[in-house]
Amino acid sequence: MSVEVPDMRELLRLVPTARYGDWTPGEGAPAPRGGALHLSAVLPAVSAAIGHPVATRVHHDPEALRRALGLPEARAAIVVLVDGLGFWNLAMRVGHAPYLRSLLRDSANARPISTCAPSTTVAAMAAFGTGTCPGLTGMAGYTQLAPDGSRLVQLIQFKDPLVPKDPAGRVVTIVDPHDLQREPTVFERLVEQDVPVVSSGLAKFDGSPLTEAALRGGRYVSNVLPGERVQAAAQAVRKDGGLAYLYIRDADKTGHAYGWDSDRWIGVFERIDSRLAQLRREAPKGTLIVIVADHGMVTAAPESRIDIAGDPELTQDVRLVGGEPRALMLYAERGADPVDIAARWRNRLDGLALVRTKDEAIADGLFGPVDGRVEPMLGDVIVQAMHDVTLVDSRTQSDKATRLPSVHGSQTMLEMDIPCLIDMA
Repeated sequence: MSVEVPDMRELLRLVPTARYGDWTPGEGAPAPRGGALHLSAVLPAVSAAIGHPVATRVHHDPEALRRALGLPEARAAIVVLVDGLGFWNLAMRVGHAPYLRSLLRDSANARPISTCAPSTTVAAMAAFGTGTCPGLTGMAGYTQLAPDGSRLVQLIQFKDPLVPKDPAGRVVTIVDPHDLQREPTVFERLVEQDVPVVSSGLAKFDGSPLTEAALRGGRYVSNVLPGERVQAAAQAVRKDGGLAYLYIRDADKTGHAYGWDSDRWIGVFERIDSRLAQLRREAPKGTLIVIVADHGMVTAAPESRIDIAGDPELTQDVRLVGGEPRALMLYAERGADPVDIAARWRNRLDGLALVRTKDEAIADGLFGPVDGRVEPMLGDVIVQAMHDVTLVDSRTQSDKATRLPSVHGSQTMLEMDIPCLIDMA
């Protein structure tokens, strides 16, 4: 079965907000996006597949999720998250990936599932790891307001985005990841059931703030070489079964640096496919393999770049600008009305961005159910770029950061649709 790829105009259109829950697509009228076909459903579904179902505050029926995603029951499972490998990015370059191309011939693999909004790594990793949503994890963007409301915090390293390192050259964490992200992870819940859980990755991610927030639990095995990380994931489930997790970051890293459609990205993509094929060969017979991503990537058009720093209509009454170039969170000055800010942004960015107040975004279900503790950390106005537009702020971002060739975060098909590819060793 081949995947029919829509044209780029369609891929860059905003899609309806994905919903959270256990419902599955039905026949007849088109079903809402999300439900069981959502990144947050993957680990609960895998937990059911290996006989140790884990329910979450968003997903109450792991077995229903397993059936909806088409996961077979298995003694053990390996879940791979390929950062930045959106479903349509994969489909448009699948000629370079013989193993992944073979998986797409299965109709169960030839349809995308949805990631969370914003479609960015920190939000998606937390939704994936906890089986919930940004409104519960408190992780809703690359940068967002710290819990004490004093400043922005960057949620890759949980640091001040304007203070890269201390005088000794060390990154200083300003927020405790365990305090910010309080939802139990699926890994933790499996360990409580005496299920072996192993994460395989780079040493730098062992105990990192993002790992502790989104993927804590189980045992971490670090290796430098990609092939060794694949071997470690396969070896982890060989004796006692359970769950292994493998993270591959190279597609996202290369996409940001050179563009997801560059020759360098294609070379990285080919190597990723080779490593996934290696995993299939080395995994013990009868092991379930599930390959997902956190988001897709959009090519940013230089002529569609808008620097809000020089636009008084956009900066008026805005105290802080969080998020990323495709999904901003605006924090209002004390006493300013977010409705007025949203109106100015809609007027200025008509046809270029979807602008909602926080109340409107929450009512639309953008962040899923929102905990009262999390709500103050979300932007007073939420802005999602359309087409190939980027929204940057040269007052606080480096020139390089404002000119990334490929980006993500908004609510288009290209960014929101991710693969969920299933194989059995």
